[in-house]
Amino acid sequence: MGNDGGSIPTRRELVKEAAKNPTTSELKETRQEQQAYNWSNCLLSNKRLTQPIVSDCEGRLYNKEAVLHFLLPSDDESNIRDKEDMKAVVKDRILGLRDIVEVKFVDDATSKTTGRWVCPITNKPLGPKTRTVYLVPCGHAFSETALRETTSDTCPQCNEGFFKDNVILILPTLDADIQMLTSRMAALRAKGMTHSLRKAPNPGKKKKRKKGVELELEKKSASKTLVANAALNGIKNPATASLTAKVIEDEKTGSKRRKLDMNENIKGLFSAKNKGGMPHDTADFMTRGFTIPGKATR
Repeated sequence: MGNDGGSIPTRRELVKEAAKNPTTSELKETRQEQQAYNWSNCLLSNKRLTQPIVSDCEGRLYNKEAVLHFLLPSDDESNIRDKEDMKAVVKDRILGLRDIVEVKFVDDATSKTTGRWVCPITNKPLGPKTRTVYLVPCGHAFSETALRETTSDTCPQCNEGFFKDNVILILPTLDADIQMLTSRMAALRAKGMTHSLRKAPNPGKKKKRKKGVELELEKKSASKTLVANAALNGIKNPATASLTAKVIEDEKTGSKRRKLDMNENIKGLFSAKNKGGMPHDTADFMTRGFTIPGKATR
C-alpha cells in the first residue's frame, strides 16, 4: 500500500507535475478577467458600478457614493478600518472632490440589463474590449477611435472645448498609457491644478482661515460675556452695556496693578534708592536693615 511506515515516498512520487510559468495566453486571459471586473465593479467598495460614476486621474472607475464615504470624516472604528483599506487603493490620487470627474456614459437602450454603455457617435458598446476615453472637464465618454476620427476640439455631446492632453483613457493596461496619464497629472500639480482642471486648495490659507475664525469666535464669546455681565447691572442697551463692561474690566485691571504696587512684600524684593539717589550696593532683601559698623574687620 505504501505510506504506512513500511516505505518512504520520494518527492518524484508525491509531486507529479512541476510548477510552470503561466503562458502568454493565460496571462492575457487573466488580464481580461481583471478588466471585466474593473469595468463592472467599484474599486473602493467592490460593489456594482451605478450612476453617478466618477474617475480619477488614472482612469479608474468608482461609485461617487463610495468616494464621498471615503472623504467624509467618521468616528466609527469599522469605518476607519474601511477607510484605511480605501486609502491604500486610491493612494494620493483622491484627496478631495476636485480630484475626480463624473463620467457621463450613454446607456444602451437595446439592453435589458443595467451597466451597458455605448458610444454616442458609433453606437457600439463600451467596455473592456474597447479602448474608451472621457473628456475633462465635461466627462462625456466615447470610443477612442471614434473621437479621434472627429478631428474636433469640442465635445460632440455638449460642444465644450477640450485639449488633447485632457482626453483620459479609462482603465489603461499598457505602461505607456499609464505613464502618459501620470505625466499629465504631474504637470497639472506643478501649475497648482487638479484632475478636474480646478485650482488646487492651498493648505496654508486653510490654516490661516481657521485661526482667524477661532480668534473671531473667542472675541465674540468674550464680548457676549461682558455684555451679559453689564446686563446684570441693569443696563438694557447692548451698545451701552458693552462699553460699560469694557470700562469695568479696565478698572479692575488697573486696580490689580495698583494693589501690586502697594504690596510691601513685593517691594521688599527690589533694592531701594538712598537719599542721595544711589542704590545700596551692599544691601539686598536678605541683609537690608542690618548696619555693618565702620570699624568692623572682616
